[in-house]
Amino acid sequence: MSTPDPAKSAAAPRLQSIDALRGLVMIFMLLDHVRETWLLYVPVSDPVDARTIMPALFFTRITSTLCAPIFVALTGLSAYLYSRRHTPAETSDFLLRRGAFLVLLELTLINFSWRAELPFHFVFLQVIWAIGLCMIALAGLIHLPGRAILMLGLVIVGGHNLLDGIAFAPDSPMFIPWAILHKRSQIELAGMVVKFNYPVVPWIGVICLGWSAGGWFAGLSSETRLNRLWRAGTAMIVGFVLLRALNAYGDAPWFTVPGDRLRTVMSFLAMTKYPPSLLFLLPTLGMGLILLAVFERANHARVTHWLSVLGSAPMFFYLFHLYLLRLLYLAARAIWGTNHGDVFGFASLGWVWAFYLAIIVPLYFPTRWFSNIKKARKDIWWLKYL
Repeated sequence: MSTPDPAKSAAAPRLQSIDALRGLVMIFMLLDHVRETWLLYVPVSDPVDARTIMPALFFTRITSTLCAPIFVALTGLSAYLYSRRHTPAETSDFLLRRGAFLVLLELTLINFSWRAELPFHFVFLQVIWAIGLCMIALAGLIHLPGRAILMLGLVIVGGHNLLDGIAFAPDSPMFIPWAILHKRSQIELAGMVVKFNYPVVPWIGVICLGWSAGGWFAGLSSETRLNRLWRAGTAMIVGFVLLRALNAYGDAPWFTVPGDRLRTVMSFLAMTKYPPSLLFLLPTLGMGLILLAVFERANHARVTHWLSVLGSAPMFFYLFHLYLLRLLYLAARAIWGTNHGDVFGFASLGWVWAFYLAIIVPLYFPTRWFSNIKKARKDIWWLKYL
């Protein structure tokens, strides 16, 4: 085992731009979870159906598409920066422990927050599950040469759609492994419905790319890093437009809606998230790089600091807002009853937006409180997992 450089082992300050970007995508995530809480009676397909979905709901939903790709990529980037202060063995150990912890959270506290029922009748394996598995995979991959990790990430992100035609029957021994890896599916297990919402293979590619981008934050000047972020982000968005226009690879084909330009644009923008297609990842990761450059440039702005507070305690924010939304929903249903089948919901999307905007600031203060505890109490080992 190699001995870490003392300079690397010293406690290093968090990069505010990274935390700010993480905080911003968590605010976008909050909007989608508010929608899922109060507008659950309005189904949203994947990819969203440009022919039938309300345009306002489409663009509300599409805002949240930035969340998972950027968050997974930042997980890889942060892991690389962690590795600069620790040995490879220590980094692998941390990734394994943190990944297993996230999987456990998904199976317990997070799953309970969505339906508040015991015993579970439904188990949804979603983004925290995927991030956990990606961290476990990365724990082994970091021992490869850096160029190999980059190439693996590019091959997976660019080529995994070639696997879309592979499917297995429910009675096949490969059905469950393939559901975990690439094909969104569900099974019945011990009286529960288990749904694999986030097949993990494409996300492993994303975390590898995030790890590979970490070098930009460890050995480059600020100006060089900014130039690379802008160029790479712009290239990914331009690449998306060109590939999407060709309509040949990377996602389901888009289509023209006769007499309706807006819905034609919606069709062009409707990308598959489960699993994330190449054309889903190109613009979302590209926008993430551009936003990261913006926060690097505006590092001393007040809004950057505010967002970085949310991004410095992401798991606390995630758990806290899920349970707050569930408690508020149960209280509303207890007071007013159900008004859309067997659920309670707001009358319109406008009320969803109003509620969303109203709770952003109240969520900031408990997150800041926890973030300050996390910074002050380095002696409490488990805080680093949140």
